[in-house]
Amino acid sequence: MAEEKKVCTTASVVEGSHDVWSSKPSHSSSADHLIVMVNGILGSVTDWKFAAELFVKELPDKVFVHCSERNVAMLTLDGVDVMGERLAEEVLEVIQNKPNMRKISFIAHSVGGLVARYAIGKLYRPPEKRDVEELCNKESKVDSVGTIAGLEAMNFIAVATPHLGSRGNKQVPFLFGVTAFEKVASCVIHLIFRRTGRHLFLTDDDEGRPPLLERMIEDYGDLYFMSALCSFKRRVVYSNVDNDHIVGWRTSSIRRDNELPKWKDTINDKYPHIVYEERCKACDSEQSEVEENPFDKIEEELVTGLSRVSWEKVDVSFRNSKYRFAAHSVIQVKDQITHIEGADVIQHMIDHFLL
Repeated sequence: MAEEKKVCTTASVVEGSHDVWSSKPSHSSSADHLIVMVNGILGSVTDWKFAAELFVKELPDKVFVHCSERNVAMLTLDGVDVMGERLAEEVLEVIQNKPNMRKISFIAHSVGGLVARYAIGKLYRPPEKRDVEELCNKESKVDSVGTIAGLEAMNFIAVATPHLGSRGNKQVPFLFGVTAFEKVASCVIHLIFRRTGRHLFLTDDDEGRPPLLERMIEDYGDLYFMSALCSFKRRVVYSNVDNDHIVGWRTSSIRRDNELPKWKDTINDKYPHIVYEERCKACDSEQSEVEENPFDKIEEELVTGLSRVSWEKVDVSFRNSKYRFAAHSVIQVKDQITHIEGADVIQHMIDHFLL
């Protein structure tokens, strides 16, 4: 049994990346589900090392994990769109070299979740017209969805991702919710995080087009952002309810202020840091009226747009953890020694992962 729990890790044929698979030949040959793990800003290929190896140990004959490093370190400052293009190219290369893959899932941390959303918009393939006609002729109602690079889309998991951006109203907690600080940050963020900073704070204006995050709540041009999200059987967000000083609870959980749930410390021994879970159905309601300021108006548009698909929302708290102030990293176990308390979150992902 011990042998079955061993994994192989090596540099991928895709330059700079790493692959993880079961060391048992019969397991590795039967795995047909590609999991692409994506790091966050200034991250590296090792950020998902613990999670990648645990996934393969728990699901040795089912999954093949590819940890992306096409966007690492300073390359993460090049912009969500540029990184998304790189990731899409990387995924295509992996699939080309692993022709036995039939399914695909993404697990992404922080800004990597936005990069993954961009990449799937690039990789989405609509169902062929012939297939749609065939489905319409069938008596039973069957939903026809496209694929991601020809593979069946299964799980899209974003961890501590600023889906609503990082601009205004406590979206970046270390600014303490002080309006003056938030306004200054919007003006100077590009000096620190360059193009990516502009995207996160929605200050980008490419040839007069709306900010990128606004474009990403619909199918825009030849990029099928929302169709791609719809194609996944599951969409999940894991969010820190407190002590994440980089990405706020509201933006990572795709909620309005009045939708943030009341929570209390869990008594679940298996997942001690998961404090609240809910399944949100797709909602076609019109966006709410917002009068306060343009920041709130844009945020409302993003919430409304992303709520047109269903989401599983998992709220996490490390407030009793020794490293609680590093919650943004603990939630993905970026470092196996100092961040190991986040292991139950990774286990929760595995236990609920759709194969």
